[in-house]
Amino acid sequence: MATLHIETVQSLDAPELALYRTLRRPAEHERAGVLVATNVKVIQRLLASRFPVVSVLLTPAWLKRLEPSLRPLQEDLRVFLGEQALLETLTGYQLHQGALAVARIPPQPSFEELLAGAPRPLLLAAVEGIANAENLGSVVRSCAAFGVSFLIVGETCGSPFQRRAVSGSMGAIFEQPVVQVSHLVAALAALRARGVWCLAAHPRPGANKLAAVDLRGDCCLVFGAEGPGLSAAALAACDDAVAIPMPSHMNSINVAAATAVFLYEATRQRG
Repeated sequence: MATLHIETVQSLDAPELALYRTLRRPAEHERAGVLVATNVKVIQRLLASRFPVVSVLLTPAWLKRLEPSLRPLQEDLRVFLGEQALLETLTGYQLHQGALAVARIPPQPSFEELLAGAPRPLLLAAVEGIANAENLGSVVRSCAAFGVSFLIVGETCGSPFQRRAVSGSMGAIFEQPVVQVSHLVAALAALRARGVWCLAAHPRPGANKLAAVDLRGDCCLVFGAEGPGLSAAALAACDDAVAIPMPSHMNSINVAAATAVFLYEATRQRG
C-alpha cells in the first residue's frame, strides 16, 4: 500500500516539476528514462501496469477520483496538487483533464528474448520512418488490439514512449511488447533466417492484394510512413510486397489505418 506524499504546488519553478515543464522536449524524457501520461484513461492504465509511477500532478478534484487507484501502488508516491489554470501554465497548453503522471520505463526485453518467448504462429509488425508520435502510438494500439506478439520499431522512427505516442496508444504501450532496434534491415534478415515471412505493406506495381495472401503462418508485416513509404533497403529485406486494394486515384492511406487493416485481415484468417 503506497504512502501518498501530497504537496500543494505554489511555484512553477520547483525542481521536482521539471519533467512536467519539459513536455515539449521529449528527448529530455528519453534521456531520463521516463514517460509522461497526460490523459486520465492513460493514467488509469499506467497505474494498473508494471511501469513504476514516480509522481502525479493533479487538481484536487482528480486526486479525489484517482486516490483509490493510487493507494494500492507498491511504491510511495509524490502527489503534486494545483488548480487547473496552474497546471495549464506548467504544461504550456490547455488541458482537457487536470491530471498528469510521470513513470519510469522499465528495462525492455531484447529482440531475441521476445522472439524466443512469442507464441506460434508468429504475428509480428515492424515500422520504419514513422516520426509522427500520434501515428506511432496508434500503430501500438492496433498491435495490442489484434494480438501482435511484439512490434519492432526501426532506427528511423521516434520513440514509442514519447508523450504523444503514449497518448496515441491510449496506454496500450504499457502492455504491448515493443522492441527498438538499431538496424531494422538486420532484424528482418534475422526473422527470415528463422523462416518468418516478411511482407512489406507497399502499393508498388505487381504487389499482391491483401485478401489473396495467406497470413496464417509465421509472418511479420512491415510498414513505412505514408509519404515516403518503405526505403529501398527495407523493401529488399522483405520476401514480398502486399497492398490494400484501392481505387485508381488513391495509392495509400495513413500508416495507422493501414496497420489496422492488415492486422485485422491476419487475425480474420487465423480465426
